[in-house]
Amino acid sequence: MQDRTTLVVGIDVGGTKTHLRARAGDDTVADLVRTSRGWQPHDPQGAANWLTDLIHEALPEDARPHAVAVGGRDCETPRQSELIRQALGQRLGALCRVVNDAELLVPALGLAEGVGLVAGTGAVAVGHTAAGELVQVGGWGAVLGDEGSSAGLVREAIRAVYAAHDRAEAPDELTRLLLAALGVPEVPALGAALEAADDVAAGWGRHASAVFEAAAAGSRAAQDVIAAGGRALTGLVVRLAERGATVDDVVVAGGTVLNQPVLYGALTDALASSLPGTRVHPLQVPPVAGAVALALALAPATA
Repeated sequence: MQDRTTLVVGIDVGGTKTHLRARAGDDTVADLVRTSRGWQPHDPQGAANWLTDLIHEALPEDARPHAVAVGGRDCETPRQSELIRQALGQRLGALCRVVNDAELLVPALGLAEGVGLVAGTGAVAVGHTAAGELVQVGGWGAVLGDEGSSAGLVREAIRAVYAAHDRAEAPDELTRLLLAALGVPEVPALGAALEAADDVAAGWGRHASAVFEAAAAGSRAAQDVIAAGGRALTGLVVRLAERGATVDDVVVAGGTVLNQPVLYGALTDALASSLPGTRVHPLQVPPVAGAVALALALAPATA
């Protein structure tokens, strides 16, 4: 049997995929990536059961972790995270911590404090005040928010196309590419195509490549949408600063912003203008590394 005092588990539950990593001392004993389908963070018992099943899938049958840390998408309040933590601790008999997945970014980079900013399928930023209080902004979903995310960019691009259509402007490259991406013949049908998506965030976000392609082809509308996305992401960090969070370092993650230099550049330009001196760090390691760091911090003797 694995000596449980050395075994820690970190889990990053993202919008699309979940990454689990288990360590015993310096050895990685499990590294599993699977879909996040079934993750229901607003049901604490169901979330704890889902996480427990994942851990049992990843670890040998006789392995019992001493400490588990989870960064979960849509864990939006300390109360919600605490309820999941309690339920998971009861299921596993282990030390547990549950946070929003954006809270994994700063420890993943090895920093003690700073802002975690995610712009992938969704967009959210988290930080802490000098007193250690968690502050989270954004992350309100594709319908009402998540500006600067893949889903938010598609939503705003279609709004721009609608506005151009209302002005009787000739279709530009953004219009043509969005029509092709959503498989509809004319502009008025774009909204219905969005509404038909089974998964709003992922269903909308998968068309973001059309926005970036249109911008590269010279579409001013697409370029404006991307620039506005960068400013919106910066606005999340500014809001954290206004609420007393430490924003000297901003750790950025998410496939949308890291894989699209034009959006990353719009973000860094806007941050340099709004918060001069802020250091921006693109995360180059999997966020699950932050979950492992948090698990190790629960029980330093296991490190």
